[in-house]
Amino acid sequence: MNKAVNEGERMEWHQIQYFQVVASTQHFTRAAELLSVSQPALSRSIAKLEEELGVKLFDRKGRNISLNQYGKMFLERVERSIKEIEMGVQEIQDSIHPDRGTISLSFLHSLGVSFVPKLVSSFQGEYPSVKFRLNQASSQHVLEQLDAGETEVALVSFDQDQAGIIRQPLLREELYLIVSIHHPLAKLDEIDLQLIKDEPFIAFKNGYGLRTITDQLCKEAEFIPQVVFEGDEIGTVAGLVAAKLGVSLVPDLTILDKSKVKLIRIIHPICERTIGIAWKEGRYISPVTKRFIEYVKNKVKMD
Repeated sequence: MNKAVNEGERMEWHQIQYFQVVASTQHFTRAAELLSVSQPALSRSIAKLEEELGVKLFDRKGRNISLNQYGKMFLERVERSIKEIEMGVQEIQDSIHPDRGTISLSFLHSLGVSFVPKLVSSFQGEYPSVKFRLNQASSQHVLEQLDAGETEVALVSFDQDQAGIIRQPLLREELYLIVSIHHPLAKLDEIDLQLIKDEPFIAFKNGYGLRTITDQLCKEAEFIPQVVFEGDEIGTVAGLVAAKLGVSLVPDLTILDKSKVKLIRIIHPICERTIGIAWKEGRYISPVTKRFIEYVKNKVKMD
């Protein structure tokens, strides 16, 4: 530790803020305008910070400045610290108003038909001051959002594991083979999945939970599906099936037009998926989101 710090000199919060802005703009005049301070005052603050650290943080060439290796090293720590402080402020605000706030929720496309709308509506019926920020995505994207901190909680299928994600199972959904009502198989009520090995298959795109589960089930039935189309919406998949362009595996949802497609139960292998609620391990979760997680766990019981 350098002499100035030993004698009681301490970095001040505004110095940290000033450094971050100068580092991001790499321009004193522009940074001063953003911070609403004079350029000489900003320059003095950065110079004092460098003196306290005992090292230059910027390389200066005339009016141009750029972060040097020490500046980059320090900036990484500064940004972490600022993020921690922002989280601390958020924690305090949430503690003051535990019945308010916004829940950031991501969920699968297939859950947006009725499951999520009913759940959110039911929760807001009990906690009307709570708001939701909703995002619909593929299973893979939802997990990436959780891991990156872009969403606090998610409703996903248990088709793949990801380190650091905590999951609580909620329910099991049976998956059915759907065919056009004019398809020869439409006369059947149940079927062995192996019987469709030569059928053109309407699949979901890679990264979607239903695609991962479908590939796993077909592998168990000892064949690779002959995929002729990849979609991301059950409505589109069902529409193509109804047009006799192929068959598919989907849960029984209200969006399916059963006057155009036939749902056939699969007797082998067991075709189902587990739906659950998930959140990032070790990350701060607001009180209102914790309340929502407990609400969902109590509302939706695993069979």
